[in-house]
Amino acid sequence: MKKILPIFTLIALQVQAEHDLNLNNVEVYGQYQPRSLLLDGMTESSSLQRQTQLVDDTASLLNFFTGVDTAANGGVSSLPIIRGLADDRITVKVDGVDLISACGNHMDPPTSYLDASNLESVKVFAGITPVSMGGDSIGGSIILNSTKSKFATGDDIITASKVNGFYRSNNDALGGSFMTQFATGNFFARYSGSYSEANNYYAGSNFKSSTYGGGNDPINLRNDEVGSSGYRLENHNLNFAYKLDNHIFDVKLGYQKIPFQGFPNQRMDMTDNEQTKVNLSYFGDYDWGNLEARLFNHNTRQNMQFGSDKEYWYNGTASNNVAGMPMETRSETNGLNVKANLIISDKDTLKTGLEYQQYRLEDSWPPVANSTMMSPRYMKNINDGERDRMDVYAEWERKWNPDWFTQAGLRYTHIETDAGNVQEYSTTTNYGEDAFNSANKEKTFNNLDFTSVAVYNIDDTKTIEGGYAIKNRAPNLYELYAWNTGGMESIMNNWVGDGNGYVGNLNLDSETAHVFSVSSNIQNEAKTTNLKITPHYSYVLDYIDAIDIGDAGSWQKLQFSNQDAKLYGLDVDLSHQLKTLNYGDFYAKAAVSYVRGENKETGDDLYRLMPLNLKLNFEQQIGSWTNTLQGQLVDEKTHVNKIRREMKTSGYGLVHLSSSYKFSGALNNARLTFGIHNLLDKHYDLPLGGVYMGQGATMMAMNLPYNSAVPLPGMGRSFNTAISYEF
Repeated sequence: MKKILPIFTLIALQVQAEHDLNLNNVEVYGQYQPRSLLLDGMTESSSLQRQTQLVDDTASLLNFFTGVDTAANGGVSSLPIIRGLADDRITVKVDGVDLISACGNHMDPPTSYLDASNLESVKVFAGITPVSMGGDSIGGSIILNSTKSKFATGDDIITASKVNGFYRSNNDALGGSFMTQFATGNFFARYSGSYSEANNYYAGSNFKSSTYGGGNDPINLRNDEVGSSGYRLENHNLNFAYKLDNHIFDVKLGYQKIPFQGFPNQRMDMTDNEQTKVNLSYFGDYDWGNLEARLFNHNTRQNMQFGSDKEYWYNGTASNNVAGMPMETRSETNGLNVKANLIISDKDTLKTGLEYQQYRLEDSWPPVANSTMMSPRYMKNINDGERDRMDVYAEWERKWNPDWFTQAGLRYTHIETDAGNVQEYSTTTNYGEDAFNSANKEKTFNNLDFTSVAVYNIDDTKTIEGGYAIKNRAPNLYELYAWNTGGMESIMNNWVGDGNGYVGNLNLDSETAHVFSVSSNIQNEAKTTNLKITPHYSYVLDYIDAIDIGDAGSWQKLQFSNQDAKLYGLDVDLSHQLKTLNYGDFYAKAAVSYVRGENKETGDDLYRLMPLNLKLNFEQQIGSWTNTLQGQLVDEKTHVNKIRREMKTSGYGLVHLSSSYKFSGALNNARLTFGIHNLLDKHYDLPLGGVYMGQGATMMAMNLPYNSAVPLPGMGRSFNTAISYEF
C-alpha cells in the first residue's frame, strides 16, 4: 500500500480523455470533445479495436473502462463488475436486448452471447444510468452492439470481407473469424463466424501441489497449471436488412456452440451449450423524431458435468463407482421493445419506451447410476421457473442555455415470478422439498426508478455535473427458488466462485439503491489534456446478501437475505495527447479506482470488491505502427467478506507490451499485431477470482477442505500474435 500510494497521488492530478468506441472504424486519435459521463456513459479509444483481434472473452474488453472490472469465471464467460456491483445487478443489453444467465453458476453471462470479432461498439453507464438505458438493475448498464447494417450510396454495390486469426502461447489458445457482407442502396446481407479453443493456462509460478483437490483417483497437474480453464467455442451470425426511404427493417440470427468450457473456481464445468437467437428490429426517422421497435427470442440448452481435470468417478471401486453429477438447464427468453425519441422543441427532447421480457427456466439433474444419493428420480432444482417483466419509461432532456443541461426520467417496472413443485433425487430424504412445495411461490414486484442529472459548463475547458438516482432490482429465480438445503445440492447453486452453497429465500424484496454521483471535467486550452474526478456513493436498501444456515463439509451453506448496505468510492482519470513531427502521435491515459462496501447490519465488508488500483495505457502511432505499453498496479486485498470466507490477496503490478503494423501496397488492409502479456511473468492472485477449484474431487468437501484452499491465480507470461486482412 505504501509503495503504490505516491504513484496514485501523482496520477490523481490528471485523467483520461474519452473517445467514442467504434471498433471497426476508429484508427486515429481525434481531438477531445467534452461529453457527459453521467448522461452519455463511458466510451473508449481505438486501442480496443486491436484488442478484439486477440480476445474471445468479450467481457474482458470492459477492463479498459474506469471503475469497471471483471471477475474470473469460464475462459469466455467472465462477469462484469461496475463500482463493486456485479452480474445481475448490472443491465447488459446485447443489440438492444436484455438477456439473463440460464444457469445456477452463471456460466453463460449475457456478455458471452456476442463474440468479440462481431463487436462494433461498447458503452458503459456506471451508477446513475438514464432510465432509457435499462432497468431492473442497481449497478449500471453495459450496452454491446454488433456491426450495424451499412448500405451503399445510390446505385453502387459494396462487397467486403475480413479474416482474422490469433494465437496465445500460455494456454495454446488459437482461433479465427471470418466476415463477408454485400450491400446495395436498399439491401444489406452479412455473415460472420468465429472459432476458438484453448488449453489450461499457467500461472507465473507454482501455487499448489500437483494433486490439489485429492480424491480417490487424484488428478495430477503441474503445480503452476490452472485446471479447468480450457474451452472451445464457435459462433455464427447472419444479418439481413432492407432500407426503404427513412425506414430500416433488420433481421439478426445467431447460433453459438460451446462443446466445453472449464470453470476453475466452480465445482462443475460446462460440457455442452447451444444458444440460438432471433432479433427482428425496425428503425424509422420521422419529422417528429425517430422510432425503434424490436422483437426477440433467445434459447439456451446447457449441460454441466465434471471435466477431465475434476474427478468423474466417485466411491473408489469399480463395482460401485458413481459417474459424476450431470445437470441440465433449458431456458427461453422472448420479448418486445418499443422506444421513441420525440423532438419537442429546439431545447427539449422526450424519450419514451415500453419493454416486455418473458423468461422461462428448467433446471433439472438426471439420476446417476450406482448412486444411492443421486437416484432414482430427476432432482428438480428449478421447475417451471417463470419471470415476466414489463417496463414503461419516460425521460426528458432540456438544454436551458449554452451552459446548462438537465435530464430527468422515470421508469416503472412490474415483475411477476413463479415456479412449480420440485423433487429430490430420493423419496426418503427431505432437504426442504415439502416446505417449498407447500409454500406460495407466486411473487410480484413493483419498482419505480428515478434519475436526475444536471450538467453545467463553467467555460470552454471546465464542466461539472451531478446526479441522484433511485434504482431497483428484483431477485433472480435462483435467489428466490433455489430450495434445496442439502450440502451437496446447495453448493451447485453458486455463481460467485467462493465454494459455498446457496439457498434461496421466497421472502426476498427488491434491492433499492439511492445513488449519488458528481463529476468534474477539466481540460487545457488546447484540449489535449483532460482530467476527470468522479466520487460516488450508493446506499442500498434490502441489498441481497447472505446469512449462515449451516455447514457443507468444511464449507458453508448460506441463504440469501435482505440487508442494507452502502458503497462509496472515487474514479480519477487522466489523458494527454501529443503530436510530434518525427516521433508520431502519442496518447497516454491513467485511471485510478477505489471502492469500499459495507453491510450496514453486520458491519461485514461486501464481497468481490476490487482493491485500490491504477490502470495505465501509453500508445504511440507513427506511420503504419501503433505501439502500446500497458500497466496495472493493484493494492493488497485486506477488506474481505467474512460470511463467505473471502480470501485476502497480495498487491501486484503487471506490464503488457504490444505492437501493431498496418501493411500497405499489395497487402493493403492487412494488420499484424503481436505482444507480450504479463511481460515479467509475475505471479498474482486474482482479487475477484474466488477459490481455485479447478482439479480433483471438487464435490467431496473432505478432499478439498476450506483450510487448504488457495485463491485463483492470474495468467503468467504469454506471447500473443494476431493477423487480419480485409478485402
